[in-house]
Amino acid sequence: MRSWKERLTHTLLFEAGGLVMVTPLASWLTGHDMGEIGVLAVGLATAAMLWNLVWNRAFDALVPTRRRSLVQRFAQAFGFELGLLVMTLPAVAWWMDIGLMEAFWLDLGFMLFFLAYAMVFNTLFDLAMRRYLARGGA
Repeated sequence: MRSWKERLTHTLLFEAGGLVMVTPLASWLTGHDMGEIGVLAVGLATAAMLWNLVWNRAFDALVPTRRRSLVQRFAQAFGFELGLLVMTLPAVAWWMDIGLMEAFWLDLGFMLFFLAYAMVFNTLFDLAMRRYLARGGA
């Protein structure tokens, strides 16, 4: 349904917007240095961009429409975040020099933030793309 160019645009905009919001918030909430959180956030964003390309391409095949219900949008966002959480938990614990349980809570905080953000961002992105395509955009 989406071209690779559109998917890449979606991914880059999503991650850049998320980094701008989550890095200072996570630094403030955890008391960790902004640089330490920033490097972690960039690493997670890189992993997320790769996972985003794979997950959303697969989800588009399962639900091939831009007009998704709230339940479908929740499934899309939750599946993405859960997969990312499972893949990144050991790296978060190692980088932050914390135990797996503390890393789980930190990673869960990122997941909950991005779950809400993904639902809003994906809805707005699809709306913008529908309008763009309706006006003859390629």
